[in-house]
Amino acid sequence: MTATHHFGLLFLRLTFSGMMLAHGIPKFLELIQGDFTFSDPIGIGSTLSKFLVVIAEFVCPLLIIIGYRTRLSAIPPIIGMLVAAFIAQANDSFYSKEKALMYASAFIVIALVGAGKFAIHKK
Repeated sequence: MTATHHFGLLFLRLTFSGMMLAHGIPKFLELIQGDFTFSDPIGIGSTLSKFLVVIAEFVCPLLIIIGYRTRLSAIPPIIGMLVAAFIAQANDSFYSKEKALMYASAFIVIALVGAGKFAIHKK
């Protein structure tokens, strides 16, 4: 693999995980302040749903940014975005689902190709 390939993977990780943090940080702050209210799109309860969303939108993007267990860390954001697109926004137009599907696509690529050379976890 070339250096350009590794920089491309780093750019992909940083941009999509950084943008995902913009959604995850407010939910994380609500969680640590004791606000457990959230929607329950898959029927597991609003509190557990909020915990899972914070893992998918806050914890995992941080791990992906630093490149720690990147492929494994990409799975919760993929699931979260697919739930958002196909369950939470099931009755909405494609335009409404587009952002969630774009995030899911990017995290699928990250899960398939890994972190690249610029990561703290290397094989």
